[in-house]
Amino acid sequence: MIAGHYDRRTMAAMEVALDRVCERWPNGGTHELRKRAARGIIRCANTAHTSLDALIEAGEHALAQPPRSQKATQPDRVGAA
Repeated sequence: MIAGHYDRRTMAAMEVALDRVCERWPNGGTHELRKRAARGIIRCANTAHTSLDALIEAGEHALAQPPRSQKATQPDRVGAA
């Protein structure tokens, strides 16, 4: 849970940013789409850029990037027992 890492104002801005970024998709987007946008928003907030505009831009930028494949995000298990 990320709630303990940010103040209430920042959390509220992050939630609004996620909703705004995903509102153009049917039903607010798929879980994976929202998760990609949320990751971009969190990365932005972690750099102390917490204005609503900056968070929205970060979420939109995250969606503009091609999604990472599952294989690319999984650690290599070659030789693991």
